[in-house]
Amino acid sequence: MRSIRFSVIIAAAALTLAPCWRAVHAQLPSTWRAEQLQALDKSDAIMKRAQSRKDLLAQYQVMRQAYSADGGAAFRAIFGQYMSWYQSFMGDYQDAERAFSIEQKPLADDNPSPLAQPGWHALPALSYIPARAKAYRAVFLNEAHNIALTRTLTVRLLKPLREEGFNVFAVETLYASDIAALNKRGYPTAASGFYTREPIYAEMVRTALKLGYKVVAYEADANHTGDAREAQQAENLWKILKADPHARIVVNAGYAHIQKVGEFLGAQSMAEHFVKDSGIIPLSVEQTILIPHMDHDLDHPDYTAIISALHPEQPVVFVNKDGTPWSLRPGYDISVIFPDEQFVQGRPTWAGLWGARVPFAVSGDVCANHYPCMVAARYADEGDDAIPADRMVLDPVPLMTVGNIKVTTSTSSTPLEQLYLRPGHRYRLSVSDEDGHVIGNSIIKVTAESATASALGSLSRDPGATPCAVAAGHPRSACQSPMTQP
Repeated sequence: MRSIRFSVIIAAAALTLAPCWRAVHAQLPSTWRAEQLQALDKSDAIMKRAQSRKDLLAQYQVMRQAYSADGGAAFRAIFGQYMSWYQSFMGDYQDAERAFSIEQKPLADDNPSPLAQPGWHALPALSYIPARAKAYRAVFLNEAHNIALTRTLTVRLLKPLREEGFNVFAVETLYASDIAALNKRGYPTAASGFYTREPIYAEMVRTALKLGYKVVAYEADANHTGDAREAQQAENLWKILKADPHARIVVNAGYAHIQKVGEFLGAQSMAEHFVKDSGIIPLSVEQTILIPHMDHDLDHPDYTAIISALHPEQPVVFVNKDGTPWSLRPGYDISVIFPDEQFVQGRPTWAGLWGARVPFAVSGDVCANHYPCMVAARYADEGDDAIPADRMVLDPVPLMTVGNIKVTTSTSSTPLEQLYLRPGHRYRLSVSDEDGHVIGNSIIKVTAESATASALGSLSRDPGATPCAVAAGHPRSACQSPMTQP
């Protein structure tokens, strides 16, 4: 809980969140901070109560009820982050963005936009970053903990970085207690870490293990906070490299932990400590600033201009004629610009991991009138304890709405929703209610043809239930009977 608590963003007067919180900045900063700290204690207590429930959906139901019961601005600003984490865990990425987003303001030390300078051109991030990394022993990549979009490129970068000789993957959220078992097991479980409960994060760790990386934890001890936490994280990373002169490391961290220079909470960042301790200069890749928001008023102005000019369909970076990359902020080597978001049936297309996964359509009938219900797809060769490759909650009628943040797990009335899965793989598709009771399950095989998926075998289910899954583009009538071979 300690590492999660210190991942919470305390919104100072200089930090602007989603529009619904902007009015609170009229308060004295000291009063606003005090209210947030109280809200932090309350939020921790609610999450502890929620975690006493076994099933993830049941945990979220506890949290959504607590969120609805307290309309205080400070509580909503803090607990909105907790809500957002859990919404991402359940694959509800759209509402995760609504619940907590940070406005990306231009800062005085921002570098000029590459659009305003001659000689800069955009390249695919997926090809440029591994090529740039050849000269480095360490690559640092960051993420926004509640925005799974900021993990998608990292998942795809792991393979080309492995081909360049990187062999250790260090993950901030992992629990040291599960590391040995995780590397042997080959996939993350709820015991592996906190943010790894989100399916794309789990896919990131799973992908690293399949590629032959040694996966390690580097979080500081529970009694280390502030600068001491940053210093011990850096020390833990340096120990790995000292112990193995052939080790080359890819590091995943949150937000500004990877900045190599600049102001960092009145102290030094993990990356600054790492450079000081080791003398190794990492390649620092920023992925949290030039991203889209549900409310485009929160986008950085340079992001808006770049998207308007280029309309990229993949993450891009800017490079000058000498091959030097552009970074928006000092302290980073490369800024990644993500495409604008597209949502299909309430889910973002970036969940396809930039072409690595395809949509698999699932009918709302799988819930058998047990709403909300959770649909999860696990790799067929992994255990029931595995974090799913993807999951979503089907809930056609929002149970409640709070302001303009929908405290629900689906905003779509369509009978079809879609998971994003890798073609050529078999998955176990399971459906459960909010108490974790299994409603139905089946084996599916995902194919690449026309970005659709095929279902194999019959669906076993509780008596009286009529769930099914269908391939994208198949007729709605296909869901009137149990799943069969198409």
